[in-house]
Amino acid sequence: MHKIALCGLLSLCSAGVVRAESLRPSLERRHLDTSAEIQGYACENGVAWFYDNGALESCRTGRDTSFGEARVPAGSWIHLTSDGKPRFVFLHHNTRVNQYACRGEGHGFTTAFYPSGKLKECWLAEDQEIQAVHCMRGGFFGDVFGGGSSVRFYENGRLRRCKISKPATIQGARFPRGAHVVFDENGRVH
Repeated sequence: MHKIALCGLLSLCSAGVVRAESLRPSLERRHLDTSAEIQGYACENGVAWFYDNGALESCRTGRDTSFGEARVPAGSWIHLTSDGKPRFVFLHHNTRVNQYACRGEGHGFTTAFYPSGKLKECWLAEDQEIQAVHCMRGGFFGDVFGGGSSVRFYENGRLRRCKISKPATIQGARFPRGAHVVFDENGRVH
């Protein structure tokens, strides 16, 4: 099955329908001999990645720094859009973003942001009540075998989706532990 999918993708690429360079922007890897302030971010010495236009794509933070609505710890890997807006971060350790405890642990879990800097998605470091919904801690097995365990938000800050940590009745609907609950932008169960 995988061979068929791979052959199909290669056929589309060779036919010009899907171009490989359109799948991922071209990035340049640079080595920073010393820590440097780049586009307002304290990048640690070592590897940093840049877009073709010279804008910073990613680096490891040399100190605690603001990134969108978050205050990310030193040693986190920040990733920006080509126009310098927050995209996502690999938190160096578990960190509170707004009032939510988001998982860190290096490159295991991402915390994503809207270009406005508002929180878009995180994997919770612990079960947590969010907007009167008991949301489950994020984890590898929950993602692989449970249909995803991240918590997602709308740009207006309302809860979009989470996997619940205990049985609940939400807006008259019954949900078992581990169910995914999805809300619309107005907070109604979808």
